[in-house]
Amino acid sequence: MQRIITAIICFSLLSPMVWAQHGTPASTSTSIKAFEKATYPAPQLLPGEDKHLSNLRQLTFGGENAEAYWSPDGKEIIFQSTQPPFSCDQVFTMPADGSAEPKLVSTGKGRCTCSYFIPKSDRLLYASTHEASADCPTPPPRGKEYTWMLYPGYDIFSANRDGSDPVNLTKQTGYDAEAIVSENGQVVIFTSLRDGDVDIYRMNLDGSNVQRLTDRKGYDGGPWWSPNGRKIVWRAEYPQNAADSARWDSLLVQNIVRPRKLELWIMNADGSEKRQLTNLSGSTFAPVWMRDNRHILFVSNLDDPSGRNFELYQIDTKNPDKTERITIFD
Repeated sequence: MQRIITAIICFSLLSPMVWAQHGTPASTSTSIKAFEKATYPAPQLLPGEDKHLSNLRQLTFGGENAEAYWSPDGKEIIFQSTQPPFSCDQVFTMPADGSAEPKLVSTGKGRCTCSYFIPKSDRLLYASTHEASADCPTPPPRGKEYTWMLYPGYDIFSANRDGSDPVNLTKQTGYDAEAIVSENGQVVIFTSLRDGDVDIYRMNLDGSNVQRLTDRKGYDGGPWWSPNGRKIVWRAEYPQNAADSARWDSLLVQNIVRPRKLELWIMNADGSEKRQLTNLSGSTFAPVWMRDNRHILFVSNLDDPSGRNFELYQIDTKNPDKTERITIFD
């Protein structure tokens, strides 16, 4: 049995398919002061969730916390958080059992996203805008539709586990983020705007040998390695007609993504044999391979007509019609 992490909640996964484990700091002692845990009720699994989940525990208290990933040994997690004194996301690590306060491992400047422990290494990976500006970039426009920004200042950095010695791996004007490393610790896949559209790339761990893996007009992002390093899953939305294309172009010049229907796709590690995996009624996010190299866990709003409620699901890549809901929370 192993565990999965959502934004602020830790689960154990009961299914036999096991979940994939997964800048000098402003101050080496900087940490988030947790809010009083006693003010938060103990989280409970809801009816139907106990088929796959157990041991539900809350790990963070207060603020905005997201994109939590395991260290290779399962003893730590790394995640992004906005809490005082920071006004936009920085990267923190903490013990996986929540026994100690999170520690800052990014620079404390700019905005950060998409952090990850590098396998077979004592370093970590994250994207940050701190070299472009020490200030937080302008937040995305607010509206009824979900929107996020492709900040041109984002570059991908590696750093020591304590946040020291941040090294810019991309050194490129334009968005570079959403990076993870293969389990052999050698190859990074990431999302970039460097060729004028949002596509997926791979590169060596030192930033060399950059190769473009997708080239279709539209959004390609959130790539994730299979444990054996042979496959990549990602989320995509492609214009279906002239109106869609014009809408995409108008948003892209503003560095904005406003998805309507994201689907999951898979391809070989070299970008060959691309195929669409899902054809659902909503938007799908955060696909992650399970340890069997066959099943994928993902997030979708497919069961909510309003499009606001997202749940966890799993899909069988050899039988894509078999999609099972994991969480049940309105």
